[in-house]
Amino acid sequence: MKLDFENKIVVVTGAGLGIGRATARAFANHGARVAVVDLNEEHARATVEAITAEGGTAAYFVADVSEEEQVKKFFREVLDKWGRVDILINNAGIYYQGTITSTPLAAWEKVMAVNVRSAYLCAREAVAIMEKQGGGVIINVASEAGLVGIKGQVAYNVSKAALIGLTRSLAVDHAPSIRVNCLCPGTTATPLVEESVRRSGDPEKARRELEQIRPMNRLGLPEEQAKALLFLASEEVGYATGAVLSVDGGYTAQ
Repeated sequence: MKLDFENKIVVVTGAGLGIGRATARAFANHGARVAVVDLNEEHARATVEAITAEGGTAAYFVADVSEEEQVKKFFREVLDKWGRVDILINNAGIYYQGTITSTPLAAWEKVMAVNVRSAYLCAREAVAIMEKQGGGVIINVASEAGLVGIKGQVAYNVSKAALIGLTRSLAVDHAPSIRVNCLCPGTTATPLVEESVRRSGDPEKARRELEQIRPMNRLGLPEEQAKALLFLASEEVGYATGAVLSVDGGYTAQ
């Protein structure tokens, strides 16, 4: 299978760490020029440094992607630098733990803003650009939590289910020129997950429990999710739009 993104302009949000960083590096390693978007400048710069050290091309853009004017600004900057946007990966997201009675309204709204509103804002800008240039690809990064109800994380679950709905709506509205698909990762060994495990009273037990609830008996790797995103973005699956791909170690198959 040929994954060729030579000279494609790829925007990755939440690209400072974890799946976002692995994805930015993967696209760059396959010839793309990557716009690394993150709220944390230090993390964004580190991603760009990793890409350039590997011979790739990238630039970072600091933005809160839940804020309309900041989204508009960084898309203008990407266009000023490279002239087009071929692929958008809506990866930015946050996690909040709590049931509906223990989740404050402010926390609910923050999760919806970062996980859902950001994807809406970024997709809106990207669609306008892609329609003018004749096409493109958008991929929303949701979660296994968007496909099944996971206890004690209602805001996160709902936000990720909303991304699946956004994917399908965009896909039917903007076919055939713009393909829109969705990746649903399972729990992946990102810095945020590793930190959560370390903060638990018994890190070894916490990690084992995360691993044992899925048939493959391990956590995913950021690089595995990045490869799935490369696949969905490639013309090898040019007939796929509105698709939802689970890469979760079998968790949602149970």
